[in-house]
Amino acid sequence: MRTVLFSLSAISLLAGVPAQAELPEGAQAMIDAAIATGDKAKVATVIELARNTWPEDRAEIDAIENDFRSTLAAREAAAAKKAQHAIRNAGLFERWSGEGELGAFQSSGNTESVGIAASLKLKRTGIDWTHLVRLRADYRRQNGATNREQYLAAYEPRWQFDDDVFAYGLAQYERDRIQGFSARYSLSGGLGYKIVDSKALQLSLKAGPAYRVTEFTDGTSSNSLAALAGFDFDWQLLDRLKLTQDLNALAETGGEATIILERANTSINLVTGLDFQVSDRLRSRLSYQVEYDSNPPPGKVSTDTHTRATLIYGF
Repeated sequence: MRTVLFSLSAISLLAGVPAQAELPEGAQAMIDAAIATGDKAKVATVIELARNTWPEDRAEIDAIENDFRSTLAAREAAAAKKAQHAIRNAGLFERWSGEGELGAFQSSGNTESVGIAASLKLKRTGIDWTHLVRLRADYRRQNGATNREQYLAAYEPRWQFDDDVFAYGLAQYERDRIQGFSARYSLSGGLGYKIVDSKALQLSLKAGPAYRVTEFTDGTSSNSLAALAGFDFDWQLLDRLKLTQDLNALAETGGEATIILERANTSINLVTGLDFQVSDRLRSRLSYQVEYDSNPPPGKVSTDTHTRATLIYGF
């Protein structure tokens, strides 16, 4: 009987079945080395090569491959069950990941300024639910006067009830006195669809009704029904280079048809970013943001742009 270098431990021990010892020593060693890596693609390549090299031993090679697949499937099922158990029993403040961003911005539109930009993003992914929290601040003060002060806080839960279809909710607060409002609150809920979801490319769309309350800096306010539409696009151009594209558009109207044209307002928030991976946790980002309000307060222009250069640390 030929010497078996790894199959008795890799196959018999892992799969719990008698090892096939009828293969030539070179074939057995080659297959055992591939199995030891745990790489399915590598094992498939080596086994196919072994079949072509030793066609008379195809039955034994097939048996080894079946044993490997059965063992791997059992391990993956056990790991998935363990992971689901951990997720279901996780506490409220567990299983959060996130990233902090800090850098500088240059804005044009209602003000021409350069200042500090900071943001924080937190994400909690469960079995069916995902929770996303976003915080952002742009601030500049010069000669005792604040000429840029923009804040955003948003919470978006998402329920993935199908492989590609999800339901979302959104609660958002904004403050931008330069644009003419001291506070703007938005509530929305609807459906979304993942068009592409691969390692290199992700694209999803969402849409739904919304309700928005705006408090202007002149002391007036407005309450409006609205419709929200958005898309999220990420493209991994190279190993360390990633293009991101986010768009949210919200069109609001007055409560009566006779004043729709007078009070209609569409706001668009478009952010394009280019990320460069510096290390596992650190990356740099250059982004360009366009904010558009079709019906701004008196004395304000419709479009603001912001160019940001930031560093992002993931945790």
